[in-house]
Amino acid sequence: MDQHKVEGLLRKHGVPGRDAYDLPDSPLRFPDGAQYRMEISGVERPEVLEAVIAEAQRRELPVHRVIATVMGATLLDRAELRDFARIAADARVEVIITPGPRSGWDTGRQLVTPEGSLSGLRFRGADQLRHAVSDILRAVELGFRGFLVLDEGLLWLLSRMREEGDLPGDVVFKVSIFAGHGNPAGARVLEQLGANTFNPLADLALPQLAAIRRAVRIPLDLHIYLTDSFGGFNRFYEGAEMVRVCSPCYFKMEPGPACVVGPGALYKPWVPGKTLADWGREKVKFAAILHELIQESYPGASLSGWGPSDLAVPVV
Repeated sequence: MDQHKVEGLLRKHGVPGRDAYDLPDSPLRFPDGAQYRMEISGVERPEVLEAVIAEAQRRELPVHRVIATVMGATLLDRAELRDFARIAADARVEVIITPGPRSGWDTGRQLVTPEGSLSGLRFRGADQLRHAVSDILRAVELGFRGFLVLDEGLLWLLSRMREEGDLPGDVVFKVSIFAGHGNPAGARVLEQLGANTFNPLADLALPQLAAIRRAVRIPLDLHIYLTDSFGGFNRFYEGAEMVRVCSPCYFKMEPGPACVVGPGALYKPWVPGKTLADWGREKVKFAAILHELIQESYPGASLSGWGPSDLAVPVV
């Protein structure tokens, strides 16, 4: 089959027919006109959020979004969640809550087998969907407006609920790296299902990321530093080019041994809050280093200031 014809066929359906080896400038921006923002993951408790915000203010580096309760929002009581929402609202920081119930909580163990893990983190049965929606509704009642989604079926359901008024219209959905999407067609599917932002696979080359940018308008959430369990890489010196070809984008700092699975996993309820707070400050430092490197190589690149109006800041 003539690959040039296949390339044209893909373009006919709105998908780039090849990776963008020419690395074109992205014309897209955030609503405030900026090209990039900063995201800190693993903010599991209110004291971790306080530490992250204090360090960001000390360094005069805006932090725009935190990924919270990766261990599961179920494991924070209402008082803790209210404190979390209040702190974020005061600082004008978007919070993406991770609902608790998911396949890793279930009694079924296919997920942890070598081949079963290839099926990805998907919800098992209608009960798990109900449990996840219940956890999200609990968080909505306490003021949260951003949620992490691992499953396309749940994304579709939540988007319908948002359209029908069963969820507030200002709720946003971020699709996690654990969903495993890494090509322009997959990105289009997520956008059409209602994703407001998504995290592609973290080890994609710049031409692959640029092809995804050509296919969708939603922000791309890009790992600059990622845990050993995911490969243990950092991409600090690619940051400037990522801004140029992928904007609007969020940059993610998530170093460490592991996120949620395996020895040393950080986002577990038994990991002390002080440990996570110290680690949060380090992540802010890494974000400041990245910002410096971007500005040195791409002086015209624009970072959003604190609290742009389109963020899903908790309502308190």
